[in-house]
This record gives sequence, C-alpha cells and structure tokens, in this order.
Amino acid sequence: MKGLQKINLFVGLFLLALGVVVILLNPIKINGEENNMLVKEEIKLPNPKFSGTISLEEVLKKRRSVRSFKDEPITINDLSQLLWSVQGISDTSWGLRTAPSAGALYPLEIYVVVGNIKDLETGVYKYNPKTHSLQKVLSGDKRKELYNSALQQESIILAPVNFVIAGVFQRTAVKYGARAERYVYIEVGHAAQNLLLQATALNLGGVPIGAFYDERVKTILKFQQEEEPLYIIPIGKKY
Repeated sequence: MKGLQKINLFVGLFLLALGVVVILLNPIKINGEENNMLVKEEIKLPNPKFSGTISLEEVLKKRRSVRSFKDEPITINDLSQLLWSVQGISDTSWGLRTAPSAGALYPLEIYVVVGNIKDLETGVYKYNPKTHSLQKVLSGDKRKELYNSALQQESIILAPVNFVIAGVFQRTAVKYGARAERYVYIEVGHAAQNLLLQATALNLGGVPIGAFYDERVKTILKFQQEEEPLYIIPIGKKY
C-alpha cells in the first residue's frame, strides 16, 4: 500500500509540474482573449540626458504645432528623451516624475505607436517610468488604424511615432473623489506640454490631437479596461 501511495504522489507531482510548464509556454485566455502579460517583451531604453544645448526661453519661443513630417526615422535616443520628458522619473528618492500630479498618484499611462524608429520594430509599446523601459503590446504598424480612429488626421499617419496618453481616473479618485476628473485633465496638459517642448528642443515637431473615437482607440491599442485615451500626439522631423 505504501508503495502505491508513493507512485500516486510521484504521478501527481509530475502532472502539476507539467501543468505549470504548459501555462508558462502559452498565453492565458481571459474573456476569450489572450492575456499577453506573460509574453510581453521588455526593452530597456537609453538613459535620458539632463542638460541640452538650447535654453528654455528659446524652446518656448520656437514651439509650434507641426502637422507635416519628413519621411525619416527618429532615433531611439530621441524616443527615450521624449518618454522621459512626458512621464519619466526626475527624483529617484521619492519616485517623482517630470510632470506634476495631484497627490503624486500619477494616473497617466503612456503608449507609443511606432512606425519608423531606428533600432525599434514597428508596433505598440507601453512605457514603464520606473525602469525607463518599453513593454511591447502589439506587433506591426498600427498608424493607419489609429489614423482612421482619429477622423483621418494626416499627421498621425505621417509621423514616425505617435504618443497616446491614457488616464486611469480611479487612481486619482481614491484620494480626491469627484474632483479627480478635473485633476487628471489638468495633469495630461502638463505632460503634453513637456512632450512638445522636449520635441522642440530636439529639433522635432509635434501636434496635440483631441479628436478621436475613444472606444476605437482603446480597442486598437489594447488598453486595459480602466484606461481612457486623453491625447494623441504625433512626433517627427519637421521640414
């Protein structure tokens, strides 16, 4: 009898281990869709620079909305700098970021729709400020789909990269209740201006876009349920 129990225990442990391997090698399906959390590819970005060759006053003077872009890629170093400007960590002791946030709750999430960046495959990526890295969400060039979801504004399809800023209102509402909506909208304005000023400092151009179909954007970019699109900002080399 004891020998049979040992055999049953061995078989049970083997089947359990096999089940774990199967789960790790295959995406989990939730509500009929694949959960890509187990297979997301993380890409470490180059370190951002904290000094430049142009003054803030000159950047403010030069900043203009740019809707047409050269058919040229931007570098991954420029992408890194842009991401840091919009939501990067500026104080490692406290984890504070480049844009002010009510209660330091940071409800914004940054997606980039990559079409033409040196040394980075086309696709949709999500920015992780804590590690200054990108997590790949989708493969392939999604600019045309995004363009169609935003009333076919041509700058989206011309730009080598589109920044899509999402907000998680519940994150701010935990502390500020009904006031959270106002605070999130204020915060996305701060972050967007940071991005546009940094683009100008890099001799790039950009334009903020607020006209789009929210649900289409969420579906195309595979947003989390609680994330709401707030801004699309195409960035590229200006003429």
